[in-house]
Amino acid sequence: MRLQTLIFIVCGFGLLTLSRGLLAAWQWRRVQSAGGLWPILKGGLRIDAIQIAMLAGVPALLSPWLGHYPLAVAITGWWLTIAWFLLILLEVSTPQFIYEYDTRPNRLYVEYLEHPQEVFGMLWKGYKAVIFGGVFILALATWLGFEWFGNGPADTPMAWWLRPIATLVAGAVIVLAIRGTLGHRPINPSSVAYCGDSMLNTLPLNSLYSVLYAVYSMKNERSAADVYGNMPTEEMLAIVNQCAGIAAPNDDIPSLHTQAPQAARARPLNIVLIVEESLGAQFVGNLGGADLTPNLDALASRGWNFTHAYATGTRSVRGLEAVVAGFPPTISDAALRLSGAQSNFFTLAQLLKQHGYRSRFIYGGEAHFDNMKSFFLGNGFDDLYERSSFDNPAFVGTWGASDEDMFAKLDALLSNPPDQPTLTLAFSVTNHTPWEYPAGRIEPQGNPATNENSVRYADWAIGQFFEKARQSPYWQDTVFLVVADHDARVGGASLVPLRHFHIPALIVGADVQPRRDDRLISQIDLAPTLLSIAGLQTEHPMVGRDLTQPGGGRAMMQYNENYGYLRGEQLIVLEPHRSPGQYVYQAPATYTPTALDPELAKEALAHVLWPDWVYKNQRYTLPQLRLRE
Repeated sequence: MRLQTLIFIVCGFGLLTLSRGLLAAWQWRRVQSAGGLWPILKGGLRIDAIQIAMLAGVPALLSPWLGHYPLAVAITGWWLTIAWFLLILLEVSTPQFIYEYDTRPNRLYVEYLEHPQEVFGMLWKGYKAVIFGGVFILALATWLGFEWFGNGPADTPMAWWLRPIATLVAGAVIVLAIRGTLGHRPINPSSVAYCGDSMLNTLPLNSLYSVLYAVYSMKNERSAADVYGNMPTEEMLAIVNQCAGIAAPNDDIPSLHTQAPQAARARPLNIVLIVEESLGAQFVGNLGGADLTPNLDALASRGWNFTHAYATGTRSVRGLEAVVAGFPPTISDAALRLSGAQSNFFTLAQLLKQHGYRSRFIYGGEAHFDNMKSFFLGNGFDDLYERSSFDNPAFVGTWGASDEDMFAKLDALLSNPPDQPTLTLAFSVTNHTPWEYPAGRIEPQGNPATNENSVRYADWAIGQFFEKARQSPYWQDTVFLVVADHDARVGGASLVPLRHFHIPALIVGADVQPRRDDRLISQIDLAPTLLSIAGLQTEHPMVGRDLTQPGGGRAMMQYNENYGYLRGEQLIVLEPHRSPGQYVYQAPATYTPTALDPELAKEALAHVLWPDWVYKNQRYTLPQLRLRE
């Protein structure tokens, strides 16, 4: 049993490495242009260790105790042979899947199993040679695997005192292999993503792991219709388009429309998105919060300050999907974490690539957290700068390099621009428990490790950066958005605690004129607004409003199981499997029940169903990306 398991482990690594090498050779031009073979092989060993540990872990743990029993040897042989068969089946299927979909087998592979007649009929008519070749390789490799480790003699009984030692050692190795890292976040597909080619980012995976991870991730894709109720698709699309001011819907991508800029520019502006971790309005002086942000308040007085901006959720990934992709919230997980959004999903980077932009992501932590790395590199971002790319950071805490280090990297990139306009997303980390920041920057009040003192440091870092940026050559060519991803410590007795969705959002730089804007707006309105200021005429599927034009007046947010839709002072709350409720909201926390407006309730329902529908039907994309599917 011990020998069987060892042979399986060696053969498993050999099979998956050989398959990965052949796939890389087939796609060599793309591999070579993206940095060569080493990132694929290095990442592949880490992912293969996870998969093989999952398959061989139980036999390895039990072999010291049961390996001398013939029945245990026989059961192990069949288990390892079945596991070997699955590994081979998925790898044999991979070249044709890549040819069709430009990615390793994923959730689509599983979804096709729901339609065996149509799928096998298609394969039989168009790919007979591929089928026969694949079946031959599968049969031969399975037979070889059974010969190698499918059966064998029983082990020599192990001394009783060695058994617990062997089990502990095997257990430690298995846990480390499955976790994939000694860091505080376990490995996931984003950990081995390394370039802007989404197909190449799947090569370090093996196909069984890719499919299993996709199946696991599907738990995050709850149906909004099952939770809140349904309406006819055409009615839902019409309501959302009408609210977004889209007059001529596209047949294939229903929200696709052309957006004209507020003014044409000879050269479009660089766009910088600065997303501040957990910086809710409760901390911001000019928004009626605690007086903790003098630098942000001063900056707001010099720019376009939105005083009634609302986040779409309570997690960073929710804020990032709203700001970077203009995507509204729903009861499913944020798009960054959904398997079907890892490529060909709309982002500003996808759009701006058509206009000659280069897109960068700066993050002081580990970018594979919350699958950010995979999502961004798979959807248009060209360069990624995470903790490991920061030279001599001033301070590194639990979550990564400090805000001042992130801003130093941002300044360095903006000061050395490429010969093309740029989109830069910079995401801070400091304002997060356990509230770590470098000493000597602020005068902390009370215990230094508090949310309030962390906010003071985050504000200090903002002030230091913009004081330098305003004196820099890139200032006149760049428009900056400063916005929070969400508030900190979101909670309360209300169904949707709106005061904790209120966030700062302001636009500065270039020729942006100081302005206090008291319109009610959502995070999804910011991306279209930036495109307009940058001077770009674009075609995109975002349903947020360009705030350089009349608009706004509504916000939407997901709070645990509840969905809030705020229009003016009227708040619709959708709860799972219950009739909608309506309230008159008066800041900061007064909710007065009122009679339900059926049309407003229908508008709210349409907006919670829409993102779910466009995601599942792959309609939140661009025409040229849609053609590649």
